Amino acid sequence: MGALPKPSGPRAVWRDFKAFLDTEQRYRYVGIGLAIFMPALTLAGFYVDSKKDPPKPEIIYAQSWSADRTDAEIIKQNIADQKKLDARRAERQRQFKKLADDLGIK
Repeated sequence: MGALPKPSGPRAVWRDFKAFLDTEQRYRYVGIGLAIFMPALTLAGFYVDSKKDPPKPEIIYAQSWSADRTDAEIIKQNIADQKKLDARRAERQRQFKKLADDLGIK
């Protein structure tokens, strides 16, 4: 048993295609063009994407502390880290506020 149904074979498909092209309805050419162009565009997109270099891994270093730190040193470091975090959050909030003002959002 073949992969194609009984009435369809390569010759029958070719004859149907030629009969389809022999008609006077020109809009069918647009349909054929789109039917060929869209998958070709998709395949071209995959091809172009496959040629891009993969992103380089991001290395994140963890801080290392001595085991004999005092609680006061830990608290001091936490306060300094919190100030940096608050400054970043305030800057981000300022950026969003500016964007909202530029777009007229209340």
